[in-house]
Order: sequence, then structure tokens, then C-alpha cells
Amino acid sequence: MFFVDTLEFEGLGNRSYLVGGARAAVAVDPPRDVDQVIAAAAKRGVRIAYVAETHVHNDYITGGLELARITGASYLVPAAAHVSFARTPVADGDTVTVDEGLVLRALATPGHTPHHTSYVLEEDGRGAAAFTGGSLLIGTVGRPDLVEPRLTEELARAQHASAHRLADELDDEVPVLPTHGFGSFCSSSQAEGDATTVGRERTANDALTLDVDTFVAEMLAGLDDVPAYYAHMGPANAAGPAPVDLTPPGRADAGEIAARLAAGEWVVDLRSRTAFAEGHVAGSFNFEGDGKLATYLAWLIPWGKPVTLLADTPERIADAQRELARVGIDRPAAAATGDPAAWIREGERLASFPRARFADLAEVRGRGEEVVVLDVRRDSERAAGHVEGAVHVPVHELYGRLDEVPSGTVWVHCAGGMRAAIAASLLDAAGRAVVAVDDGFDAAHEAGLTVTRP
Repeated sequence: MFFVDTLEFEGLGNRSYLVGGARAAVAVDPPRDVDQVIAAAAKRGVRIAYVAETHVHNDYITGGLELARITGASYLVPAAAHVSFARTPVADGDTVTVDEGLVLRALATPGHTPHHTSYVLEEDGRGAAAFTGGSLLIGTVGRPDLVEPRLTEELARAQHASAHRLADELDDEVPVLPTHGFGSFCSSSQAEGDATTVGRERTANDALTLDVDTFVAEMLAGLDDVPAYYAHMGPANAAGPAPVDLTPPGRADAGEIAARLAAGEWVVDLRSRTAFAEGHVAGSFNFEGDGKLATYLAWLIPWGKPVTLLADTPERIADAQRELARVGIDRPAAAATGDPAAWIREGERLASFPRARFADLAEVRGRGEEVVVLDVRRDSERAAGHVEGAVHVPVHELYGRLDEVPSGTVWVHCAGGMRAAIAASLLDAAGRAVVAVDDGFDAAHEAGLTVTRP
């Protein structure tokens, strides 16, 4: 018998796995904060004998090197990956014995990267689970455009071939356990469901139901924006990430917060968008701790810019620090918690801005008031329909394009409210009059606004 423990990282849309038998286990694609992997192994009463990477990751910092160092495990990394540290290189067909009757077999599945490798867990010689990393995902495959633009089509074709190889070599009932595809921008598209098998993918995955030319054309046409911080992940992983430091940051008082803002540093308020709109430190930015914090903060912040975190509780700071470390934002410059009134100096006032629904926007437009409507969704979202007359600047580009937003009161919206809150905080910090539309986009048409559709 074997076990598979799944570690989910909703903020990044990824999963890692601990799989093993009675005495030993292998960790597949572990996160930067390896303590939870170690805790999972301790709960099972097994030692981590191997750490396996499916590829050099482009979307997060791996904890593989550190986990192998701490546990003494062999660090399995695809042989064709160019890395600067000692590891156990694995090539197609290589096997390691994890525990009695349990063998892990490497299966070359290029496409997401040229060196991508899946791992098949075999129990008594029969395939029992497939750890597919960024190859075969749930209803889709990993995107092929994160390595080198000139290789994108070639890698897309390789993804098709790799998916077919997995389907040809594995029985229908074998679980497919990918690393990406749960909201990750490493996925070429998003699919429904959180579990699948080889048999289900045979009938539901475009890579297995479409001919290669159609598959490649449709995939390349549907690729979405790439988060800017991805450019830093691959090099950091290839060089060998430093151990993570999750000790609490120093406490910042009102004077230090003001000084850091004056120095051009980022002060990030992790509270809900409702609380932020009601009262916040002028010049601070709102990235909700419950949202895709790491993805959007790492996407927007100038890389290497010091960041100070504000939150209602120390626990929220600790959670954010852990999540940010996964994408290479290692140490907050400082932090503050508690009542926002304590974050400003004597004589200062908290800033605020209104929130609204699409119905409120329709009412304002109906009165003939001139307002700027700013759509901060991605290009692919806007292409499916947009409010007539809305200016479009995707939220991940807004910080560098604030001067393109026309003068006047800005009503900013996204698809649900989270990104609109980020954008509203950026505009507010720049001194603009702003209204954050906290509403689902479907409500725009229902409110009577003209929505232009293709």
C-alpha cells in the first residue's frame, strides 16, 4: 500500500505531493517553505528519501534543494536542466526504489520546458499514480511559452506528444497528479475539477482529442499574459534558492511607515478591500491577504523594492510572509498590525474612497455625469465583452501607466472586485479621485449598462 498527501497552494494555483510507503517517501515539486512537507512526513512516520523536481519552475521558488539538504534525501532533477548545484540527474526511464514494492520511474515529457520530466509511481511493477508537473493537467496542459519565445511552437507540439505518451503508457484508472492547473498562470487554460485520471483525460483533454496542428493553433491563440515576476523564478531556481527565513519582520511605527513611503518603498495593506476603502494610510496599496496576494503583488511591484506589510493581526502578516517567500519576496522590510489609526502620525488622517456596484455606475451615467470607467481585467477577459466607453489598462500594467488614465473621477472595475481594489488603491495613492466597483461583471449588463460583445 502507498499514500499520497497533497499540499495545496491556492494563492499560486499549485500543488506539491508527498508519496510513499510504510517507511520512506518522496516529495514531488516541494514549495519554498519546506516545514509543512517535513511535518507531513512526520505525521506519516516516514523519512523523506527522495525529493523530485519535474522541471525548473518558472512560477515559484522551489524548496527542493533545502528540503534535500535538511533531510539528507537524494535530489532528483532532470538531467537536461541547467542548474548550478549538485543533484542526482534523472533521465527517461531511470528508476529509484522509494519503499518496498514502490518504484518511481522518470518519464520524459518535454513541452512545458524542454527538460520536463514526469514521474510514475509503480506499485509491484504496475503504474499507480502519475506526477505530471506541468505536462498533462486537468483538461489542459502546461503553457509552452515560458522558456524562450522561439521555442514556443516547438514546445507546444512536444506537449501534445508528451500527453499522448502518458496516455499510451498508463492505464485509464491511474490518477493524474499535476503540479499546475488550479488557477496557476503556468496552465495554458483553466479547467473544471480538482481530480482526474488518465481515462478521463483521454476524453476531455484537448491534447488527447485534437490533432496536433489544431491543438497547437488553439493553444497558442489562447495563451494569456505572463506574470512579470516569472522572469526571476527560473534563474533563481537554476542557481539554487537560499534557505527561507520566516522569522517575524521588525515592527514599524507610524513614523517609520511614513518614512518608508517618503523613500518610495511599497507599503502594502493586507486587510479586506472593504476595510481598506473605509480607512487606510495614504499612499499605501491594498492587496488582500485572502486573494492572490503573491501572484499580483509580485506581478506589480518593481522587483527588489522593499515592502512593508500592514494587517489586522500578526497571523495575517505571517501568512503573507510565507506566501510571498514562495515567489522570492523573502523579507518584509517591516510590519505593523492592529488599529489603522496607529499607523499614521499625530495630526494626520486616514485616507478613504467609496465603493459601488455597477447599478450605481449606471445611475451616475444615466444622470449624464461625466466619469471615467477603467477596466483593469486582462486582454482576454475584455475581448469577451466590455462596458461601452471604458478605458482599458490591465491591473498588472497600471502602476506604470497611471498617466494614461483620463482626468476625472475614475470608476474602476474588474471581474469580481479584488483587482479593482488593487487598482483603486494605486490610483488613490497617486492622488486620483476613485470609486472601486465591487461587483461581478455580469451585473454590468443587468444594471442596464451597454456591454459590447464580439
